[in-house]
Amino acid sequence: MSDKPSVLFVCVHNAGRSQMAAGWLRHLAGDAVEVRSAGSAPAETVNPAVVQAMREVGIDIADQTPRILEYATAESSDIIVTMGCGDACPVFPGKRYEDWKLDDPAGRGVDAVRPIRDEIRARVQRLIADLPSTT
Repeated sequence: MSDKPSVLFVCVHNAGRSQMAAGWLRHLAGDAVEVRSAGSAPAETVNPAVVQAMREVGIDIADQTPRILEYATAESSDIIVTMGCGDACPVFPGKRYEDWKLDDPAGRGVDAVRPIRDEIRARVQRLIADLPSTT
């Protein structure tokens, strides 16, 4: 088991909300947290409006690829944050779960994505403040 917590962000397509959350957590927590993201029905690519909105705040997620949610990844994560993945998200006893109700950026332009991005940042900051110490 790692000496740092692992956080898994899960949404349907792993192309918007979960990618923004993972980008924020990597940016704000650095190497103190193992960051993972996945989707129950992943898209081919990350939403271009999401990439643009994150780039505006200095975070480049253009190289990220949507991934399928795998049982082993969820099982080995300390914290699982769901964002509308529905019944596809496995539940493991003893895991910490958070369900973030967020608008889906799919099919929206960058103007509509910015408020979602900013809300995710605020939630990631609260998550970081609540993480177990890694020292």
